[in-house]
Amino acid sequence: MKQSVWKTFFNGLLKENPTLVLFLGMCPTLAVTTGVTNAIGMGLSTTAVLICSNIVISLLRNFIPNKIRIAAYIVVIAGFVTVVEMLMNAYLPALAGSLGIYIPLIVVNCIILGRAEAFASKNTVLSSAFDGAGMGLGFTGALVLISSVREILGAGSFAGIPLFGPTFQPVTIMILPPGAFLTLGVLLAIINIISNKRKQAKEDVQHDS
Repeated sequence: MKQSVWKTFFNGLLKENPTLVLFLGMCPTLAVTTGVTNAIGMGLSTTAVLICSNIVISLLRNFIPNKIRIAAYIVVIAGFVTVVEMLMNAYLPALAGSLGIYIPLIVVNCIILGRAEAFASKNTVLSSAFDGAGMGLGFTGALVLISSVREILGAGSFAGIPLFGPTFQPVTIMILPPGAFLTLGVLLAIINIISNKRKQAKEDVQHDS
């Protein structure tokens, strides 16, 4: 059982990373990754909603009529998003203001609704919690990776901390919308090259044996 839930957790981090493998949640990925702080805030907010909504949907999976399951999932998700938004407005108002409309839009984030339908509605509470944590942290990691590249090249800083001297010339396009597509495309190309090489190496080993 323990091995199974940890496999579920790491599956969301790497093998089925929602952003870099499944290409889910592209709207916030491209919009909020101008800075690392925004990326962490969005990623952890989404993770909290994922874990909580997965747990509740798993608990209620045998009581929700099939015909209204999607509507029920959205109501559950919206409740947790409202809680997260209120907490951020209360304790992290600057971050909440920076993320703006993208916090309430977590309600329709296809990662959360997708995991509710594909996993939480069919599995135990513990497995669903680990699935939410893995997917959420995988999403957070992808956001931080993309935002790190964009902020370092586009602003010469990391999480708002300057990294270079006054002579640094920022690549302004990196913090503009085209920079998001460019960064994501390059990262996906690198990941695909590494993945294909690992796959080829594995096939060569099997062939030799």
